[in-house]
Amino acid sequence: MCGPFKSFQGIIRLLEIIFSALALVIVLFRDRMVVPWGVWCEFVWVFCIIVALVLTVVETKGWHILLSAFLPNWADLTLGLTEVCSIMITSATVAFAAVFVCFTCIADMLCFIFSLVGTVCFLTDGAKQKMTRPSGYMSSLRGSLRILEAFVACIILTAALDHFVRGEWFYKPVGMILCVIIFGVCLLVTAVIIVLNLLKLLQCLLVFQLNVVEFVFNIAAVVLYLLAVILWTAFGYRRHLDDPYTCVKCSYADMNAVTVGSVLNLILYIVDLVLSIKSR
Repeated sequence: MCGPFKSFQGIIRLLEIIFSALALVIVLFRDRMVVPWGVWCEFVWVFCIIVALVLTVVETKGWHILLSAFLPNWADLTLGLTEVCSIMITSATVAFAAVFVCFTCIADMLCFIFSLVGTVCFLTDGAKQKMTRPSGYMSSLRGSLRILEAFVACIILTAALDHFVRGEWFYKPVGMILCVIIFGVCLLVTAVIIVLNLLKLLQCLLVFQLNVVEFVFNIAAVVLYLLAVILWTAFGYRRHLDDPYTCVKCSYADMNAVTVGSVLNLILYIVDLVLSIKSR
C-alpha cells in the first residue's frame, strides 16, 4: 500500500470509498431509482464517497494547513464529517434493506452487504478519531445536536415525499404541505447555522450575534415543529379513517416515520433551546 493509503486512516478511508462506490454502482446498473427512499440511498453513497475522497486529498496535499484561517480545528471538522457519514450510511443501509431487499433479489442483497461493510468502516473511522478527543463545534454537544436535527429532518422529508409518491398521490391537503415546508425551512436554517459555526469569518455578516440568532431560531423551531406534529397527525391519520390509501402498507410506514421523526426533532430542538438559555 503506497501514498495516502499506507496508514490505518488512509486504509479505512479507501475502504469507505470502495464499498460506498460498489453499493452505488450496483444500484445504478440495477435500474433507475424513482422511489424517494432509493434516491436518498443514492445521495448518501455519493456523499460518503465525496467526503472520504476530499478528506484524503486535502490531508495528503497538506491543504488543511492553508484552510486553518477559515477552519480553526481541522480534526474537529474531520470527526464531524465522519460522524455525519456514519449516521447517513447507517440510515441508507437500513432503509435499503427495508424497502428493496428480498431473498430472490441477488443484486439488492449485494448492494446491502456492500453498504453494511461501508457502514462498519465509517463507524470504525469515527470511533478511532473520537479517541483523539478533538475539541471544537462539531465535537461539542451543541454541534452534535445540530447534526442530528439536520439528519432527522432529511429522513422526515424523504418519508414525506415517499408518502405522497407511493402512498397517496392525489390527497395533499394544505396542512400536510405546510408540514413539509416547515421541515424544509428548519433543515435549511439548521444547515446555515452549522456552516456559520464552522466558518467564523462569515459571522461578521450577521446583524446580531450568532448565539442570539440560534436562540431565536430554536424558539421558532420548537413552535413550528409542534405545529407540524399536530397538523401531520390530524390530516394524515384522519385520511386513513375516512378512506384507506392506495398503498396502505407503505403509506402507514411513511406516515409513522414522519410522525416519529417530527416528535424526535421537536425533542432535539427543545433540548437545544434549553442549552441556549443556559449559555446566555
